[in-house]
Amino acid sequence: MITPGEIGKIRTSAADTNGAYTMLEVVAQPLNGVPVHIHTNEDEHFVILEGTLHFAKGDVKLDAPAGSTVTVRKGVSHAWCNISDAPVRMLIIFSPGHVEDMFRAIMAGASQDELAALTETFGTVITGPPMRDDIFSFLSPRQ
Repeated sequence: MITPGEIGKIRTSAADTNGAYTMLEVVAQPLNGVPVHIHTNEDEHFVILEGTLHFAKGDVKLDAPAGSTVTVRKGVSHAWCNISDAPVRMLIIFSPGHVEDMFRAIMAGASQDELAALTETFGTVITGPPMRDDIFSFLSPRQ
């Protein structure tokens, strides 16, 4: 998910791929991340271009440096965060790609109340907090 402190852009839309996938480019600043969540409708694929992403996938925790890929199948809980002191740049591919409207709304500045409805509408279930207490996410944005 795109959170405050990140820069996100839809690089390939579901319309471009007949719904097969959507590709986002995300730049996550230090101490940004996402809460533990599950996508019920799509697989999520990460391609780390710059920096190192700290990742939890099910019960496994790992660091994914530039050049790494991580795939999360639908229904698997996961979270990520940037615990380094430099930005992390990555591509995130969702297949199928119909979740992109959720990201459009988030990037447009959806409110906290709107976010809960958005995640539910698009089959994203928040199951826990971010991986660390000092991580900023859409649940706990920087003030």
